[in-house]
Amino acid sequence: MSDLIQPKVLKGFRDFLPQDEILRADLQEKLTRTYRAYGFVPIDTPVLEYTEILLRKSNGETEKQVFRFEDNGGRDVAMRFDLTVPFARFTAEHKEELYFPFKRYHIAKVWRGEKPQAGRYREFVQCDFDTVGSDSATADFETLALMKAALKEIGVEEITIHVNHRGIFNRFLAKVGAAEKSEDILRIVDKIAKVGAQEVTEELTEVTGSAETAEKIIDYIQPKSTWEETLSHIEELAGGEDSDTKRMKDIYQMMKAAKIQETYVLDPSITRGLDYYTGVVYETFLNKLPSIGSVCSGGRYDNLAGLYMKDKVPGVGASIGLDRLIAGLNQLGLANVKGSYLDAEIFNTDESNAIYYQKVAGELREKGIAVEVFPDCVKMNKQYNVTEKKGMNWGILISKEQAEKEVLTLKNLKTREQFADITVEDAVKIIMQ
Repeated sequence: MSDLIQPKVLKGFRDFLPQDEILRADLQEKLTRTYRAYGFVPIDTPVLEYTEILLRKSNGETEKQVFRFEDNGGRDVAMRFDLTVPFARFTAEHKEELYFPFKRYHIAKVWRGEKPQAGRYREFVQCDFDTVGSDSATADFETLALMKAALKEIGVEEITIHVNHRGIFNRFLAKVGAAEKSEDILRIVDKIAKVGAQEVTEELTEVTGSAETAEKIIDYIQPKSTWEETLSHIEELAGGEDSDTKRMKDIYQMMKAAKIQETYVLDPSITRGLDYYTGVVYETFLNKLPSIGSVCSGGRYDNLAGLYMKDKVPGVGASIGLDRLIAGLNQLGLANVKGSYLDAEIFNTDESNAIYYQKVAGELREKGIAVEVFPDCVKMNKQYNVTEKKGMNWGILISKEQAEKEVLTLKNLKTREQFADITVEDAVKIIMQ
């Protein structure tokens, strides 16, 4: 019997080959630059938290998805299922060391034991940014504006961001006598895009005990033609203007002032299933691939940090689901896949040139060209095949005679065009064109 162990990964988990990890790293770097441009700073938190920390404010569905176990010390621990709850704990624990408003970004893995499907895995990366310490329309708007800017930076411009306000919805539910069932209703309504209006109506009827109430809720969550019309409709159904509808009017005026309002729609059916959201909530869909679900979601959670501290610290933020976004980019043919970070390969055609190859490589790197020397003097077919897999555009060939003259041949590996007997400086100019 063989003692070899079959190599395999758990369902819902994945290995990443270089071309996949390079794409992920490139996107994360672009997101990081954009987050920083808006004033956000990085933090990190542990993968493991006490279970009571993660699940103190969550519903039963969340608890079912958490990877939870007893560690060697007998402690009840769980792996973080998002980056928002750990951030609330972080804020409470370090409140004396922070300044407010505090704007953080956190790009890291999270884990959920849900059923794997297209664009959805049990281990995935979230790219979060949050502002705590400010309950203002400015903070809400900035979050929405950054969502658009961050996705644009990574080449995703054809999007629609659906926005709603949980406060208006809660006022409406109170008016129709369904406030005590608000958490159940919010979670049911949040499924409408997946299961359809009929199933949602049936579930609402069961939860509220009234078909009439269910129909009123369905009427409430149907968006109108414009932001203003929708807001006017739900404002009337909720009992008139209040701070929540005033907030939505202010946000929309900021969108118009920034000339980005066409990206956003007011959608009363967007509720976000998690309990901790209290104000503005939003989800982002790819216009050409809405079926993949939201690629950037979030909202205002004014009471979340209050679970761990007496002081109320308002917060608002959003999270880009990197893996789901990449799945969408791949389906749309927008993913820029490459096998390395190299610009050029110096082919090894003569072992006696080994020292000169390194000299040329060093000079190219000083000029900002990412380059490597093929380590072994093997057949050119093998060198070309390896270089092709790395996806670089340029190859450099240097004969013994060229080494003596300190010149080289630069070859475009895509077009096969060659530039013979040129200097390193000339090669840099051509590569960087």
